[in-house]
Amino acid sequence: MTNDHLIFNRNRVRLHRDRASTTLGQSDFMLETMAVRLADRLGDVTRRFPMALDLGAHDGRLAKHLPATAGIETLVQSDLSWRMIAQGVGLRVVADEEFIPFADDMFDLVLSCGSLHWVNDLPGALIQIQRILKPDGLFLAMLPGGETLKELRSAFEQAEMALSGGISPRISPFVDVRDAGSLLQRAGFALPVVDSETLTVMYEHPLKLLKDLRGMGESNALLHSRKGLMPCSLLMGMADIYLRQCMDKDGRIPATFELVTLTAWKPHASQQQPAKRGSGKIHLGAALGGDYSHTK
Repeated sequence: MTNDHLIFNRNRVRLHRDRASTTLGQSDFMLETMAVRLADRLGDVTRRFPMALDLGAHDGRLAKHLPATAGIETLVQSDLSWRMIAQGVGLRVVADEEFIPFADDMFDLVLSCGSLHWVNDLPGALIQIQRILKPDGLFLAMLPGGETLKELRSAFEQAEMALSGGISPRISPFVDVRDAGSLLQRAGFALPVVDSETLTVMYEHPLKLLKDLRGMGESNALLHSRKGLMPCSLLMGMADIYLRQCMDKDGRIPATFELVTLTAWKPHASQQQPAKRGSGKIHLGAALGGDYSHTK
């Protein structure tokens, strides 16, 4: 990929996770929530997956929640940061989600929890994930959606406009749930399903939210963000706007997190296929209960 198409500084993503490896336990509420929800989704699937990969595993917390009914015999956990993945247990490897180093048709199941929003080429990553799955293998992932941190994004933009008359990127762009299904299809997956849910977390102050994001390794890693420390005037301006516009009667502010879940399968002949066009036996008009035998 050329530099013109790069969005994130992947080295910065790794450094942020390295730093967060020692603080994650103090700020892990959202990663823990995502891990529990993703494991619950897997528990709804009546299949066994002997060979599985947790891609972008952070500290390996997803492994603690995986249901026994999934029949996982071997779980490989990978992360961009060795300091982060070293916090877990079991079979672990350092691997970049942009350059997945596993063989074709290797895994029955690929999971990813809260990592794929930091890749520069999400379609390319999905193609690689489809490649390493066995036929009829399952891909199940959760990542932040476009509504995530909308209050923080707006407050930063307003504060920076007031200070300098322009804005620079401060919050990562997130996947749009409306686009995710087509991305899965483009990557060659079958039976794609995409859905989202929105969680609202209440905070005492915007700076506490920023502290938690840093503690999770989710600080700004945009390639073209301004270098150096954030000006104190911008930080205080953002906090003031956030508080004035969003504070509730109890003096707390909301932070929105949209969680997008991707479910898809590698194609296989045994999978249910859509009916061929024109193969229906019942006239549409009869199904709708009206007389649609002619048009005006």
